[in-house]
Amino acid sequence: QAELEESGGGSVQAGGSLRLSCAADRYGNSAYCLTWFRQAPGKEREGIAGVAGDGFATYADFMKGRVTVSRDNAKNTLYLQMSSLTPEDTGMYFCAATLFERLCRDPRGPPTRGFGYWGRGTQVTVSS
Repeated sequence: QAELEESGGGSVQAGGSLRLSCAADRYGNSAYCLTWFRQAPGKEREGIAGVAGDGFATYADFMKGRVTVSRDNAKNTLYLQMSSLTPEDTGMYFCAATLFERLCRDPRGPPTRGFGYWGRGTQVTVSS
């Protein structure tokens, strides 16, 4: 049973918006770097955004400007606000946590390795 749980996914048309949430439980503590990843069918997992315990956020170029990552440490919750969605954004979206805080400082967004705590994902489907 995963200790991080994503929610907020669903089906939207191109141009639409979604707000994803991740109940991070103990990993919502500010000591943890919290991140979002996605994986499209048949493709490798991609880092989207990360936010450190102090609120410092990084974004991968492919979604920069269309997503905002944030966290509420008091609620142990991570968020990803997405807009201007396209069919290429279709995939499973995961949240992940690590104590390696430096992984939330990479200006290219979070790398795919180094995260030991994962949710099971929430599906996002964007249609034309």
